[in-house]
Amino acid sequence: MTQNADGRIVPVLLSGGTGSRLWPLSRETYPKQLLALLGERSLLQQTALRAVEPSLFGDITVVTNVEHRFSIAGQLREIGVTDPTMILEPVGRNTAPAIAVAALVAAETNPDAVILAMPVDHWIGDIGAFRAAVARGLDAAREGRFVLFGMRPTAPATGFGYIHIGAPLNGREGTYVVSDFVEKPSESVAEKLVTGAEHLWNSGIFLIPVRLLISELESLAPDVLSAARASLAAAGRDRDCLRLDQASFAGGPAISIDHAVMEQTAHAAVVAADFGWSDVGSWSALWDVAEKDGDNNVAIGDVVMEDARDCYVRGEGPLIAALGVENLVITATSDVVLVASRDRDQDVGKLVSRLKSDGHSAATQTQRVHRPWGYYQSIDTGSRFQVKRITVNPGAKLSLQKHFHRAEHWVVVTGTAIVTRDDEETLLRENESIFVPLGCMHRLENPGKVPLNLIEVQCGSYLGEDDIVRVEDVYQRV
Repeated sequence: MTQNADGRIVPVLLSGGTGSRLWPLSRETYPKQLLALLGERSLLQQTALRAVEPSLFGDITVVTNVEHRFSIAGQLREIGVTDPTMILEPVGRNTAPAIAVAALVAAETNPDAVILAMPVDHWIGDIGAFRAAVARGLDAAREGRFVLFGMRPTAPATGFGYIHIGAPLNGREGTYVVSDFVEKPSESVAEKLVTGAEHLWNSGIFLIPVRLLISELESLAPDVLSAARASLAAAGRDRDCLRLDQASFAGGPAISIDHAVMEQTAHAAVVAADFGWSDVGSWSALWDVAEKDGDNNVAIGDVVMEDARDCYVRGEGPLIAALGVENLVITATSDVVLVASRDRDQDVGKLVSRLKSDGHSAATQTQRVHRPWGYYQSIDTGSRFQVKRITVNPGAKLSLQKHFHRAEHWVVVTGTAIVTRDDEETLLRENESIFVPLGCMHRLENPGKVPLNLIEVQCGSYLGEDDIVRVEDVYQRV
C-alpha cells in the first residue's frame, strides 16, 4: 500500500452505504455499489476507473467496512487496481470520520496532499467532463479551498442538497465562493430554487486539502478528529488492510462531512459542473438515466410488456410480464418481488425497516451469500437436509473446518477441486463426488484457472452456518 507524495490527487472511495431504497436488489450484505446497475461494471468499478488517470490521480484509497472488504478487493482486481490502500471501519459513522481518517493517512506521506472524496454508489455519464472539472478545481484546493462540485438542477428534487453560489472565485471560470447550503428542501422551496441560476445540486464529491481539513476539524469538529486519530493510532494490519480500532472509532460522532465542516467553514468553493451525475438513490433515479423504449419504459432482464408506459421493470430471476400498467417500478429477484409506484419509490426504505423489525432475513441478506473465496446459494431446504450451489474462485480455498451436526456430499459440476479430509487429499474433476462425514476435518480448494462449481448436499440435525469450527483460514476469519 502506497500513498502519493508526488503532488497528484489521492482518490478516496467512500463505500459505506447500504442503498436500501434500491431494495430488493441492493441489500446490506451486498449493496448497490457492488452491483452492475448501469452497464457491465459495478458502480464501485466505474468510480475507481474514473480515478485511473496517471497525470491527475495517484494511488486509490478505499474506506469501507469489514464485511465488504473481500468483494471490493476482488472487483478492483478485475479492473487492474491491485494495490489500493484499504481502510476498514468497524462501524459506520457517516462521511466525516471516514474522510478524516483518509486525510490523516494521506498526510503521513504528504502533509500537503489533496484528496478527492467520492461516494462509490454514484453514476457519472461523462468521465472526460468529470476529470476536467476536478482539474479545474485543483488549483483552488491547493490555494486553501474545500472544492465542492455542483450540478445544474434539472428538476425541483427534494431528495438532494442545494448549494447557493456566491461571488466568482478570483476570476476562475465556473468556480464560486459558497454562499450557503439548503438541505433537502420542501417541494415548494425546491421549485423556487431551480427557477434561478444561483443554486446547484450538491453532488457529495469533495476535493479536500488535507492540511486545511485537519486544521478545520480541530476547531469545528474536534471530537471527530480525536476519534479518527485514536482509531488510527491503535489500528491493526490485517493482510492488505488497515483495520481501525473499534472502541476509538465507535466512540466518535456519526456525522457527515457537510455538517461537520462544509456548512461551517469559510473556505468552501464550488465548481459548477456538468458531467451527467446521479446519486442513483432510487429506482426512479435509475429510470432517469437508463435508455428507454418508445413507451418510455426501461426493461432489463427477462421482461415482456404490453400496453405499459413510464415503467422501470427489472428481472433478476423469474420472467416478469406486465400488462396495461403505468408509472410502476417492478423488480424481481430470486426471493423477492417489489411493485411500487415510481412516485413512491423514495419510501422503499420504509419497507426495509418494517421487514427488519419483523426479523425477516430478506431485509438485509441476498440468497447468494458472498464469501472471500466466492459464494454459495441455497437451492432447497427441508427436514434434516439442505442443497447448496457453491462457486469457488480460481486459486481460492475455504477454511480448514469441521462440523458437529452435519455431514456433506459434494458433486463437482464444472472445474477442478482439491478436497482435504483429515489426512487425505483428493483431486476431483467434473462429474465426480466425495462424502465428508460428520466431524471430519475438511477443506475445499480450487487449483484451476476457471471457477469451480459444485453441488453440496448437507444432512444432519442442525444445518446453520454457525456450525463451523475453523482451524485454519487464509482470510483470518474466526
